[in-house]
Amino acid sequence: MWFEQALGVVEALPESQSTLAQGFDIRLELRPVLLELGAIRQTLERLREAERLAERLNDDRRRGRVCAFLLTSHALLGEPDEALVTGTRALEIAGRLGDLRLRILATSNLVQMYYPGGEYERAVELTTDNLAALPADWVYDYFERGAPISVLDRAWLVMSLVQMGRFAEATEYEAEATRLSKPTERAFTLCMAHWAAGWLHLVKGDWAKARSRLEHWIAVARTGNVVVHLPWAIAFSAWVLAQLGEASEALNRLQEGEQLLERQAASGWVAGRGWAYHALGNTCLLLDRLDEARRLGDRAVESSPRQPGFAALALHLLGDIATHPDRFDAESGKAYYEQALALAEPRGMRPLVAHCHLGLGKLYRRTGKREQAQEHLTTATTMYREMGMTYWLEKMRQFETT
Repeated sequence: MWFEQALGVVEALPESQSTLAQGFDIRLELRPVLLELGAIRQTLERLREAERLAERLNDDRRRGRVCAFLLTSHALLGEPDEALVTGTRALEIAGRLGDLRLRILATSNLVQMYYPGGEYERAVELTTDNLAALPADWVYDYFERGAPISVLDRAWLVMSLVQMGRFAEATEYEAEATRLSKPTERAFTLCMAHWAAGWLHLVKGDWAKARSRLEHWIAVARTGNVVVHLPWAIAFSAWVLAQLGEASEALNRLQEGEQLLERQAASGWVAGRGWAYHALGNTCLLLDRLDEARRLGDRAVESSPRQPGFAALALHLLGDIATHPDRFDAESGKAYYEQALALAEPRGMRPLVAHCHLGLGKLYRRTGKREQAQEHLTTATTMYREMGMTYWLEKMRQFETT
């Protein structure tokens, strides 16, 4: 790797302010390359080295930049407390220096902590304010990230809005992210736009649109060697293919997705792994592979100890497994749905809340509790209609006529 060779050359030179500064800069340039390859532990090591160099240089601007990037590494390693400390320090330095670039960078990186933490409203607030503060001539500025802030923030904004069922807003930002990503012709940038669009269509139940964007995501990630994106791209694709009845291809993606997640675990990557296991668990459920679905659902919960939004998704999956006709367990199903609701409701996760009410409605109807069943089914129908989730409304109508 060229950056590693450049570091070796710099470190062989006599130490000076210039060589220290060069060593710092090379490490920060190396960071996005390592992240795209999924080498999170190595990324953190290089950033720690850069942090020590910033201290030796007594350079506040460099301290702020490295803190902003340490925030991302801690968030990906599932260390939200450490991420908050470094992010807060970066913002404090940006404010003291009056450095708009550093403030925009640090604010954007904070979203990678709030989204896995299920703080979607906060993520929307941060990204919206950040985009408003971004000067027009900085729209294709990468800020030493893998993609322009204008695309990254819109992608996370879309995914946050989707979790709250605000699909109309999400659709507008998704179109902007896609439009802005195309001229870059950069794999990581295109991947972020496809990720946001794929998740939007998947949650709404627009399966054909979801498939199209997810296939583009996978193709770009493979061609551009964006290794870090593949576990999610493959997992979401498996879910959509199973939903569309393409069982053989879904099974292939299921097996590949789990292998990729195991490799990712070896690198120390934590953030979002439960999300991918949740998608693979849903794939197994649709394929009637119930034992595997349960195993993956448990893995999704275990992988989300400090990520309540992803844990809520996983608990709902376990509820669906427990209430499957082939192994109906009303008590367990009810407990899982209620646990999912307890996490989802305070976080404004309206699509998931609606799914939980649907699950409880089906459960109560099967156990002969018609009044309770109707209450939950009415709530689910109302929420689906309000959010424009037409696929799920049709599913409700089919269920109610059986």
